[in-house]
Amino acid sequence: MSALLVEEWQDKAACRGPQAEVFFPPPRTERRDEKAEREARAKSICNQCSVASACLEHALDVGEAHGIWGGRNEIERRNILLMRSDAN
Repeated sequence: MSALLVEEWQDKAACRGPQAEVFFPPPRTERRDEKAEREARAKSICNQCSVASACLEHALDVGEAHGIWGGRNEIERRNILLMRSDAN
């Protein structure tokens, strides 16, 4: 994916702005219920985003290890990659 295309989808991302903090864990330890609530808020933003699939593909392509990208957390992205590798 070219840098221009990355910039195009990023400019359209619903996560831009003050709500961006819910997409990554806080600097302090996060309780399990806090993490679940934060991730649910982030995923609800992704569900309304017109570029969520491009965001997810970018995270999968670069091996993004943290945060919510394209409506998926780290474990969900890892599972997608495992399923793709099993299919090949």
